Formats: sequence, C-alpha cells, structure tokens
Amino acid sequence: MENVRDWCISRQLWWGHRIPAWYCDDCGELIVSRQVPTKCPKCNSSSLRRDEDTLDTWFSSALWPFSTLGWPEETVDFQTFYPTDVIVPGYDIIFFWVARMIFSAIEHTGRLPFKKVLIHGMVLDSQGRKMTKSLNNGIDPLEIIDIYGADALRFSLIYGTAPGNDMRFREEKVEAGRNFMNKLWNAFRFVLMNLDEDRDYSDVTAEMLEVEDRWILHEAHYAIKDVGAYLDKLELGLAQERVYQFIWDLYCDWYIEFVKERLHQGGKSGRAAQKVLFDVLQLIIKLLHPFMPYVTEAIHGYLDLEGLLISSSWPRYEEYPTDDEAESTMTCLMEAIRAVRNLRADYQLPSAKKVNAAVKAEDSVAQRLLDGEDMLSRLAGIGGIRRMSEAETLEDGVSVQFPGGELLISMRELVDVEEEIHRLQEEEERLKKEIQRSEAMLNNQNFVERAPAEVVNNERAKLERYQGDLKQAAERMKTLRTVL
Repeated sequence: MENVRDWCISRQLWWGHRIPAWYCDDCGELIVSRQVPTKCPKCNSSSLRRDEDTLDTWFSSALWPFSTLGWPEETVDFQTFYPTDVIVPGYDIIFFWVARMIFSAIEHTGRLPFKKVLIHGMVLDSQGRKMTKSLNNGIDPLEIIDIYGADALRFSLIYGTAPGNDMRFREEKVEAGRNFMNKLWNAFRFVLMNLDEDRDYSDVTAEMLEVEDRWILHEAHYAIKDVGAYLDKLELGLAQERVYQFIWDLYCDWYIEFVKERLHQGGKSGRAAQKVLFDVLQLIIKLLHPFMPYVTEAIHGYLDLEGLLISSSWPRYEEYPTDDEAESTMTCLMEAIRAVRNLRADYQLPSAKKVNAAVKAEDSVAQRLLDGEDMLSRLAGIGGIRRMSEAETLEDGVSVQFPGGELLISMRELVDVEEEIHRLQEEEERLKKEIQRSEAMLNNQNFVERAPAEVVNNERAKLERYQGDLKQAAERMKTLRTVL
C-alpha cells in the first residue's frame, strides 16, 4: 500500500453507488456531503444538480469483507468472523480490489479486512493465451461439469498448480480428475461390499493387525501430517497431490490388493483387514473433501456416518501409529513385486504362469520376503522362493534388484530358451534390414538436404533406436546360449 497514486474514481455506469457530489447551477459550487443538501452553502441557491456518475465498481466490491457480515450493525457474524482469514484474488486485481478492501476496511472498521492474501494466476487456454471474447477461446464450466462433473473440474484446476502461476486449461486434466473419482468410487464400493452389516469392529486389537495393516496406518499418519502442513502454507496443489498419491498409489493399488485374500478367508485376520479398510476410507474422504466435496459427501452418506462430512473434525495424525519396521518390510515387498512385474512384462509371461525365485540379501531383508511369500505369489506370480547365500551363484539367473537385496530367477523359468533364441534371431535380421535402409537414406545427400529437418531428425532417431535394439537382442542371445 506504499507509493500509491491518485486514481480516477468516477465511472459512467447504469448502476452502482452514485458519487455524493452536487453542483450549484447558479454559482458553480461543488458540494460533497453525506446527506443530500437542500441549498448551496455559498449562495443559498436551491438549484442543485447531482453528479450522474457512479463510483467505480471496485468501491462497492471493497465493502464485501464486512458488509456481508451485517456491518454497520454489530451482528454475531461480524463479531465472530471479522476480520476474515484468507482472501484469494488473481494477480490482475490486486490493485483494484485488494487495495480498496484494505483502505475501506480500515476507514469503516478500524481493522484490516483479512490476515492473508493468496494470489493465484490466470487460467489460460491450451495454447497459453488469455481467454477473451475476441479470441472466442473461453470455456463454459457448466458444459465441462455436465460431461465430467464438478469435482473433476475442481481437481483439474488445483492439481499441479503453484500460487501465483498461470495454468493452461486442458480437458485431459479434467478427464484425469474423473478417472481419479472413479478409482475412489470403485474402492469405496469394494470396501462396502466387504464390510459387516453392523460395521462394529471394536473387538479388533492392535495385536491382530498384520504388517500391511500397520504399514497403511503408518502411511496415513504421514499423509495427514503432510497435507495439513501444505494447507497451512496454502500450497493447495501440493496438498491435493499428496492426497492423490496416498489414495491411488498406496490405498487402492497396494493395500486393497494385499488384503483381498484375507477378506476372502475371514477369521481374525479378515476382521482386522475390514476394520483398517473402513477406518482408512473414512480418513480418505476427510482428506479429499476440500478438493472433491461432492463425491466425498456422497460416500459419507452411503456409509451412514453421523452428520455431514463438511461439519466433521479434521483428522489428527497423532491418532494413527507409526511403525518404521512395517514401513521397511512393505517397501522391500513392494519394490520386489514391482521389479518382478517389470521382468514378467519384458518377457511377456502370461499372468497364470508362476516362476520360482531365490533371494540374496541380508538376514532381515531375506526374512521379510520369505514371510511375504503369499503376497509375492499372488501379486507377482512367484511360485516359490528360497534363500541363497552370498557364495551361491545362478549361472542362468536374471537378477531383479530391490532395496537391500536381489531376486534371482532362472532364465528357463522365463522363456523356452530355444524358441526365444529363434525369435531373437528373426528380430536381429529385421533390425539389420531396418538399419541398412535407414543408413542408406541418411547417406543420400539429396534426402538430407531437401527433406524437412523434422523428417531427417526422425530418421536419425529411428536409426539410433534400431542400433540399440540390435545390441540388446545380441546380448540376450549370448546370455540364452549359455543356458543351452
């Protein structure tokens, strides 16, 4: 508010606060008054004419922080909520609106109107242009909502944003928001179908929790802590991204998969899984509610939970115990599962085919994998796993690295060696022909000089890729021949 300059306050508008100024038609005196004057103070003439202009619109808008709360009356709302906490304007109206709210509030109430100002950027079109009538590049939010839903649109406008930065509107981001909403809804339906009718799990004790239960509660602790810290700093994009990661990556993709077999088998272990699934789902909809209020409120209602979600208290991370041992164990298991899945994808193994593996790692790490054999079998297709000493070798083994150790899988488990060598030989011949063709084109001076630069660069990239694939195929054949 320093170094401010005079500004023209009058506007020629059809409506607004009229300027409280009158002109005397007889002597030309200008009168500014809170009350409507009846005569000129200079010449006593009653021939007065009011200025036809209005105050600029922002003077009316500037009254918002206190006029909406009942000012000038000392209402309960005014006493409770004034000054307000945070105002969220775009950077283009800091001078017009924020500055006027500040000096109007100080003038009328003697206090600043808000504690913090969170300045956001502009929503641009997909080409990075401002949305204007002349360009006809604006987006009707109601049309987007009709297609994807309001929550998906909210998601897209927050995800990946930073305070003050412009963002490009892309329909793909809204679609990603809808996909996330569907993921959450499917997880909710799965949990609901696997809960007891009374949903009373008061008999479940801490001793009944399995390692994956303790792990997801550990992750919940830090999710609440991180999201709360980001919200306190008004880092909305980071807060939403953290909630997204906890829900999609940890709860849906991992924890639900881990407990499916336990739910099927029932017993104490199944009841413990039910309780943790239910408790963490309730936490999830609370964390996500500021970003996706409609779908989370709907889930809250379907779960027959007390009151409205918007009125419930924010979760406390202290209520969720940390467990470093469970976190370390699950990290080993998950990384091992990811690595084996990638290996299976590379060799195009059918999902029904099980492979045997050997683990080479420190005692504690190896034991974690041996204890998690059922999970490795169900989620990575490991048929059996055994411990290997550091001195042992597996000559035809393919190594799968994970934090703290490695899994070794025999090549014979992954492929029919002779058939794979034959396939790679055919692939080698194909790649050699492609390399020969590409080199001929790039050695042709007419092509290099006359073809568009993009076409030439694409051909060079193809040649580089073919050469890399050929080298990889040769290395794999060399490895396979040692197995024969």
